[in-house]
Amino acid sequence: MLSMEPPAITRHRRPFLAPLWLSLLAALVIGLAAWTFYRTLNTTVVLLVRPVERPPGTIADPPLSPDGEQRAQHLAEMFAAPGSSGGLDAIYVSDDHRAQQTAAPLAERLHLSPGVFTAPDARVTAARLLREHAGGTVLVIGGAGTVPQIIRALDAADAAPALEDESDLVIIAVPSFGRAHLVRFKI
Repeated sequence: MLSMEPPAITRHRRPFLAPLWLSLLAALVIGLAAWTFYRTLNTTVVLLVRPVERPPGTIADPPLSPDGEQRAQHLAEMFAAPGSSGGLDAIYVSDDHRAQQTAAPLAERLHLSPGVFTAPDARVTAARLLREHAGGTVLVIGGAGTVPQIIRALDAADAAPALEDESDLVIIAVPSFGRAHLVRFKI
């Protein structure tokens, strides 16, 4: 006698649904990867300024001149509107006395403590500010020896002589992917 058993439906449905579940899993993985990639896309903006040059024949590391003090106040007014953060995430200064004095009024207004770097550490400082302030805005005040090194380290090597005059403000936009873009202004 022949017995009638129900067909094993579940056995045949599992292979049929497997491509659907695999497709949904693949879409989820691709979506997470795209979201992670999107979150890493950012542009770090680096503002570079030099202190006013020292008068010829003075000591090796003189204090700011009256012109330098005026410029320091001008920078503080530019980047530190009352009641705002000025849009700056950090300030870095070279170990020159004039650079530190140039940053002092702005740092005081923004309640920021400037990071100090030496000329040999300029390239390391450039990498540090990109790493620690990714997607942010950083002001760097350095001497004639340090600023070109930082510009080169930020992948804007073709524009290294961009800060020929101490009245220049150089803005470098460094994207996560691609080359840096440089713009120069007179202040």
